[in-house]
Amino acid sequence: MRAVFRCIAGCDGDYAVSDVIYRCPRCGGLLEVVHDLAALRAAGDGGWWKQQAADRAGESSGVWRWRECVLPQLPADAIVTLGEGRTHLTPVPRHARELGVGALWVKQCGTSHSGSFKDLGMTVLVSQVHAMIRAGARIRAIACASTGDTSAALAAYAAAAGIPAVVILPKGKISTAQLVQPLAMGATVLALATDFDGCMAIVQRLAADDGIYLANSMNSLRLEGQKTVAFEIAEQLGWTVPDWVVIPGGNLGNVSALHAGFAMLAALGVVGRLPRLCVAQAANAAPLYDSCRNDYAPLVAVAAKPTLASAIQIGNPVSFAKAVRALKATSGTVEVATEAELADASARADRHGLFTCPHTGVALAAATKLAARGVITARDRVVVVATASGLKFADVKAGYHDGRLADVPAPRHRNTPIELPASYEAVREAVDRLG
Repeated sequence: MRAVFRCIAGCDGDYAVSDVIYRCPRCGGLLEVVHDLAALRAAGDGGWWKQQAADRAGESSGVWRWRECVLPQLPADAIVTLGEGRTHLTPVPRHARELGVGALWVKQCGTSHSGSFKDLGMTVLVSQVHAMIRAGARIRAIACASTGDTSAALAAYAAAAGIPAVVILPKGKISTAQLVQPLAMGATVLALATDFDGCMAIVQRLAADDGIYLANSMNSLRLEGQKTVAFEIAEQLGWTVPDWVVIPGGNLGNVSALHAGFAMLAALGVVGRLPRLCVAQAANAAPLYDSCRNDYAPLVAVAAKPTLASAIQIGNPVSFAKAVRALKATSGTVEVATEAELADASARADRHGLFTCPHTGVALAAATKLAARGVITARDRVVVVATASGLKFADVKAGYHDGRLADVPAPRHRNTPIELPASYEAVREAVDRLG
């Protein structure tokens, strides 16, 4: 079994996954990892792959238990894992009834090692770099531009592998919890007076120099790990797929990764169909939404405005072309959420026992709006992908319930402490109001 890089535009030529290459040398388009599906099918039918998953149920990594479908030629002793994946698919039945959908689950990708789904891709990328360095490649460091979560994942996996990491962040535009992670893990952190798109432009130039390896999702190795979210969802639903999967979208690698995962399962006979995909964007950073409304017109980059969903505050998404392809292949759509909508949707979901990040709030708001319009029907089963831990955004949560968020002047689900004297009678009276 073998995987290679290949141009998504169809240019001739395969490239080894050990090559330091991020774009097609012929047309400049994005590359993707392409697998030998004939060899994978020859290994066994859909039932065989399900049994493989069952036989590996005790493995700690939710990514590498699917190693033949991720990086089949990677030596096992080169794998750098921190027990990523295997995250819970949380049913939220009362919230499903509120939204008027058949069933609703939240895929808790934020419960991974560094607190976001980025771990799934970083274990693959760093493992491949680890193997390349062992084989003699001159790689001095791995670098990324980040709005927070990518930097944490890169810092963690690079530290585990003993490889230097360079992180380029927009100064003052990520949460304290996100900033402290790469600092604590020893990465070289560069805070620039620009936005994510400005950081991305610089890190791409940096990676063009010899010895610096790019870790952003323009590098399609990342998507190989992220596609295992689709594998886990199907397995957790008894080897069926939902009707809809709603995914927060910034740089847009995740939607193409989910599509790749479900498409691979279908090609191997594990599932019989693909779910429809919805990319949820913050209204302040929604170039894919603008394109979708114009029959998927070519990308027009925008200057992303500040949003509580800071990890998707991206106006020039690298994986735009892959995202459009995924949405067309699944009859998908794009929806947006205002700051008030995403904050209220996040707080409303929290009332059902969740503690959602603002980006998951964007996806929940999108699902709410699609259900209200009847695009998602009362019979549909829906999975919302939670991309990060809400604990990384406790400042946003506190601001919502304190009423301090400027763009959310009337938080609908605000909850504040009831201040009382130290009196049993006063406490009893307050408790009795519960009914």
